[in-house]
Amino acid sequence: MTIRTILVDDEPLAIQGLELRLQTHEDVEIIDKCQNGREAIRAIKTHKPDLVFLDIQMPGFDGFSVVQGLMEVEPPLFVFVTAYSDHAIRAFEANAMDYLMKPVDEARLADTLERVRQRLTEKRGVEEVEKLKEVLAEVAPDAAEEHLSSDTEVASNRYEKLINIKDRGQIFRVDVDTIEVVEAAGDYMCIKTADNTLVLRETMKDLEKRLDPRRFQRVHRSTIVNLDQVKQVKPHTNGECFLVLDSGSQVKVSRSYRDVVARFVH
Repeated sequence: MTIRTILVDDEPLAIQGLELRLQTHEDVEIIDKCQNGREAIRAIKTHKPDLVFLDIQMPGFDGFSVVQGLMEVEPPLFVFVTAYSDHAIRAFEANAMDYLMKPVDEARLADTLERVRQRLTEKRGVEEVEKLKEVLAEVAPDAAEEHLSSDTEVASNRYEKLINIKDRGQIFRVDVDTIEVVEAAGDYMCIKTADNTLVLRETMKDLEKRLDPRRFQRVHRSTIVNLDQVKQVKPHTNGECFLVLDSGSQVKVSRSYRDVVARFVH
């Protein structure tokens, strides 16, 4: 597997240093190098790389502006590289794979690349399964049905297992298995576990894309519940009901989402 990579930094010496360190990783192919944010956006849209090492402080478009400028396309994996540690929280808010300090430590870089390889393997595995399903559906519909159950585990790798949440000046790494309920409050999400509530600045729509829909379902237009945490269904008036969670808390299910309840009725 080749990792098609773009380097972005306004300092030529910084690009040379990173390029030198990457030479020891034979699967990393540097396909372009950019010296500012505008060049980076054009190169990423043109080459569609797997990975981008992105400097944060650059004249004009900084690293965060580059990420924002790619919102309408499928983004690559980003690793921010900078001389300033005070950008770390914003980097994780931008869902960066990692945050490296200059000069880049070789052991730290190797660890980052190993996680990049794992993420790309998962992503490509899902893409291959989807292509196979499309072909089978055309030439052998019966065989396509047989493969649906076998790709369940692979498909689950598309979704987040840990979510980074900046709250009260700290970064919390939340295991999605522990999430009970997600409640929307404008452009903020309240992430509730059995023993904590954290606030994430993200829309409901974007967060839904990161959570496995087989486990996390809307039960109200502003509420997502972890179905694995449900232990009881309590009917209510007007076709509504309450889901009782393992922690004892209750979540109301509106009538328009009552099909979710059918999952618990056998």
